Amino acid sequence: MLKHIIVVYYSWSGNTAKAAREIAAQAHVSPIELTVADDTFSADMYATATIAQHQIETDTLPQLTNVMPSVSPDDIVLVGGPVWHHSVATPVRQFLRQIAGFKGIVAPFYTHTGTPGTYEAEIAQLIPTAQVKSGLAVDRQTTTPQILQWLKTVAA
Repeated sequence: MLKHIIVVYYSWSGNTAKAAREIAAQAHVSPIELTVADDTFSADMYATATIAQHQIETDTLPQLTNVMPSVSPDDIVLVGGPVWHHSVATPVRQFLRQIAGFKGIVAPFYTHTGTPGTYEAEIAQLIPTAQVKSGLAVDRQTTTPQILQWLKTVAA
């Protein structure tokens, strides 16, 4: 059976949005952006990291302001976001919380300015019922052939 691919992402600065659009184009689907209230985060990267860290510590993840797709075990969910303070961005965490119990394939893609830390392992902890595939770290040097190769490994 052919699996349905869903590309879901959160982007704070636009870098992850750009990556999501390219990944979705190569997968021949429309990306779905995770959105939160405009006043949730600061325009300053360091302040945003502090806000997100507090959200994680107090388990007060931001509410998503758009409707998320339903997922089935036959789906492949490509979920993207920035790495904040070596962790999964809190809007992505909230999405994963919403699909708790998902038993399909999840493959993360992420943007970062330093080190991704244990991003992929953290995704696996956040949604333990899913089959988590290797992720794709996206930066300015990521090429379309690299994205296509990653998509092949995810769908294998």
